[in-house]
Amino acid sequence: MQLNPVAITFLDNPPTHIERFAGAVPAGCAFWRLAAEGQTFWTAPQDHYHCAVGCHTHNIPLPDDRAAELDATLGLMTEHGYLRMEEVPQIPRLQTSPKAIVYSPLAQTPADPDVAPDIAPDIVLMAGPAARLMLVQEAAQRAGVDCGNALFGRPTCMALPAAMANGVTASLGCVGNRVYTDADPGTLYVAVPGRDIVAVVDELPTIVAANEKLREYHQGRQQAIGA
Repeated sequence: MQLNPVAITFLDNPPTHIERFAGAVPAGCAFWRLAAEGQTFWTAPQDHYHCAVGCHTHNIPLPDDRAAELDATLGLMTEHGYLRMEEVPQIPRLQTSPKAIVYSPLAQTPADPDVAPDIAPDIVLMAGPAARLMLVQEAAQRAGVDCGNALFGRPTCMALPAAMANGVTASLGCVGNRVYTDADPGTLYVAVPGRDIVAVVDELPTIVAANEKLREYHQGRQQAIGA
């Protein structure tokens, strides 16, 4: 599966010229799928309450009547050996609590004249097979963009604050994300800081062309050696 790149923007104020999400989803990563399918919308903090772990990574405080849900979810995960409680403090989180989060296809990143005349996404999220995301990583390296060294896993949503803090970040995903986004087993993620996306895209044609030439080179060697 390959999804259209998704632009994600964390705002201090709700936008006025973008439609607010209506409905409910079980986890924040479900918003990624909706945006990849072509929808543009913004969410309020309460739209994320159904996923306590996602609220943790996005620094969204749960209301008092739901505050125990994070401990309950983490308790379930530790009970089944999914993680250890000592790992929790190392999970990356947003530094500040957003008042609104905008999701959109990257090609349709919206503007809001009252809040942000030209909303620059904080994160551009890409999903697809490793061979395609390899090209994004190589383009980032060619552009001199910071790239996080870690290959992140569970929870997938921690890749967003990690990328904002440390640069381009790859993630293997997690089981919850694969359920909520219907991602197939071969899908990986790469999160690119919005500030770097133009530089990365500018280098992609060079990297794609170089990979094609190197493919021919390696195929020729393989045939010559007979392996």
